[in-house]
Amino acid sequence: KAPSSYFHTYCFPRDSPGTPYYPCKCVQKRTGFAITMDIGPSPQFLMERKVHTQISRRQIIKTKLKKSCSFTTERLKNMVMDFFPVLRWLPKYHCREYIWGDVMSGVVIGIILVPQAIAYSLLAGLKPIYSLYTSFFANLIYFLLGTSRHVSVGIFSLLSLMVGQVVDRELLLAGFDPNDDAETISNSYEWNSNSSNVTAFNLTLGGLSTECGKECYAIGVATALTFLAGVYQVLMGVFRLGFVSMYLSESVLDGFATGASLTILTAQVKYLIGIKIPRSQGHGIVLTTWINIFQNISQANLCDVITSAICIAVLVAAKELGERYKHKLKIPLPTELVVIVVATMVSHYGNLNEVYASSVSGAIPTGFIPPQLPNFNLMYRVAADAVPLAIVGFAFTISLSEMFAKKYAYTVRANQEMFAIGFCNIIPSFFHCFATSAALAKTLVKSSTGCQTQVSSVVSAAVVLLVLLFLAPLFYSLQKCVLACIIIVSLRGALEKFRDVPQRYHLNKMDTLVWCVTALSSALISTEMGLLVGVVFSMLCIIVRTQQPRTALLGQIQSTAFYEDNWEYEGLSPVPRTKIFRFEAPLYYANKDFFLKSLYRMTGLDPTLEAARRKKNEKKEKERWKEGDRGTTVKGLDQADTTLHLVPKEVDFQTIIIDCSSITFLDTAGITTLKEILKDYNKLKITVLLACCNPSVIDSLKRGGYFGKNYKMMHQLLFYSIHSAVGEESGMCPVTPVWPLQNADVW
Repeated sequence: KAPSSYFHTYCFPRDSPGTPYYPCKCVQKRTGFAITMDIGPSPQFLMERKVHTQISRRQIIKTKLKKSCSFTTERLKNMVMDFFPVLRWLPKYHCREYIWGDVMSGVVIGIILVPQAIAYSLLAGLKPIYSLYTSFFANLIYFLLGTSRHVSVGIFSLLSLMVGQVVDRELLLAGFDPNDDAETISNSYEWNSNSSNVTAFNLTLGGLSTECGKECYAIGVATALTFLAGVYQVLMGVFRLGFVSMYLSESVLDGFATGASLTILTAQVKYLIGIKIPRSQGHGIVLTTWINIFQNISQANLCDVITSAICIAVLVAAKELGERYKHKLKIPLPTELVVIVVATMVSHYGNLNEVYASSVSGAIPTGFIPPQLPNFNLMYRVAADAVPLAIVGFAFTISLSEMFAKKYAYTVRANQEMFAIGFCNIIPSFFHCFATSAALAKTLVKSSTGCQTQVSSVVSAAVVLLVLLFLAPLFYSLQKCVLACIIIVSLRGALEKFRDVPQRYHLNKMDTLVWCVTALSSALISTEMGLLVGVVFSMLCIIVRTQQPRTALLGQIQSTAFYEDNWEYEGLSPVPRTKIFRFEAPLYYANKDFFLKSLYRMTGLDPTLEAARRKKNEKKEKERWKEGDRGTTVKGLDQADTTLHLVPKEVDFQTIIIDCSSITFLDTAGITTLKEILKDYNKLKITVLLACCNPSVIDSLKRGGYFGKNYKMMHQLLFYSIHSAVGEESGMCPVTPVWPLQNADVW
């Protein structure tokens, strides 16, 4: 007799959608172990695939070329205005509404830029004047080309570090001493300076052969590197390669920034305590630098140590007060500028350089150096180094642009942002500048001080220009340990991310692992290698997730047409003589073996082994009967026991339903796997049905011949929902009907 749980009353929707369900009239009859249900006609749904016209690629290319090559006055105007977004928004500028916020934020950012530019010159291994040039030109160019209203483009610590590592390497290979503590007194910054510290190097600059010293060679390497990075960024914009930034996940970028911050911190320690050690090169520079620091700790300059302690205490205290009372302060405290001014005055009037041998910034000339072509002879040496520089620059710029555009409800054009940051590197490279990008800290300050448009960038450039023309020589006596303190305190936000690791781990374990691997590899190997390791490891994590995805056997939610994971939910009803298997990943060559193992393990039946076992038992059975015909018996067993021992155990299910709702695509190996499953289980007289397939998966199965010739088995093997497949096999009255798939054109 059938159990009482087999008796159900099912509900069908009315003809008009949205109306309540009402019970159908069913007559239940017991016929042995089966139950037949006499019901009225169930609703049928006809789903017909659209016929999509295929356009040849030749025709598509021809149309695009025709559209691109047709030049009209209106099209030319739009192209110019798209390339220079300032032409669109500046004529609509609301002066009374925007000017105060733009001027205020521009002045504040300009005040912050000056000390940061001078400080970050230590990271880049260049003189402070070049950092000021970079801040000036980058702000003006982004004002013309950028689409974000709030992003602040200029000196960025990570890029400065990456530039500095390349500069140090090339200086060492050229025979110069990369240790910038070696005194190189020069009253001018001309290219053909004769004040090199170790040797001279012959370069061809602008077609002229000249004798170039250390400073000249260093800025030559930096400008060549910056020019190439800008060219790469522009080419990415031309070929629409912005998708590359998608592989730099938030975990990778955060881990990279944190690991690079450890490298930056390590590089500044020697300035904090006033010791002179050579710059480490190659991999593992953090460990090498700390070893050198501890070996030379006895040479620490007491004046620099005391100055550093005072400056860090003042800067950290000011930052804490600023964070605590930021809702009361309309503008952030210009602590860095105050510290620089006071420290410069103390150093100048106290003669700290002469009396205590404290290292100072040196002469910073006023005015501009004549523009110069980047050294093309150096570009082949730094071509590979420019790739990570370009990727990191545009990744940070685009992510910040989109973040603030979403926050303030406007749109940015990612492709134009790539052009903007590319030309922020190409054009300034002719004016002795190095690589730039958007920086989070300055962008946050810019938005919090009332910035409305990129007019604030022009104001910031004006502040930097004032320093370049008149105030730069005043920073001659500024101690380098003060600049190192400013850099280290600015890293506080990145270093504090270590405290967020437990929260990250609770939120997502895999992303936390990616963050840790990227941060450690960036700090312990190198910044460029750390970025590469982070991207590769992140992609491997995605592959691992799809190689060993979650699998489940499903049970029915009582009295409903829905099915869920037996492992996760209680009170689910098993479907009689049916196994419902869910695979939560695309099925392709890398996980097909895991798919098969999971299916066999969860259903408790390996069809290949079962078929071999049955074949072996049949063979033994034949041999037994032959022996029986000759009058022999199996020793120790009568005929009934022998038969029971040799005949395989009855399988407790007759149908396997594969829930394909989470299978996004199939490759050739995936199609072959499903075909093999169908064939192997059919040999055991077990039906395999597919449910909830998306159109692309169905097309793949049709192309792979899964449904037989002319798809004649399609309506028997494919179902719109799990419940329709269950109803088809059990003979129950389904809520969701079976697809009426009779031919290739109809679902």
